[in-house]
Amino acid sequence: MSTLRPQWEWQLSGSSGPLDRPVSPVFGNRYDAEQWLGEHWRTLAGQGVTVASLRQEDRPVGPPIPLPRS
Repeated sequence: MSTLRPQWEWQLSGSSGPLDRPVSPVFGNRYDAEQWLGEHWRTLAGQGVTVASLRQEDRPVGPPIPLPRS
């Protein structure tokens, strides 16, 4: 019997709405997802991401996080 792990990922948006690129990896837990954003927010902001919204199993978790311009 296998246990399904929750899927956590970031929905990345720009000034015009959700972006197709860059794409968030999928994480097995919230800690890893938040750590990834903390490590990569500057690169994401440089690619036009203005807001990151954490989602678990396609449901929003917490408020959207605005990314400052790098």
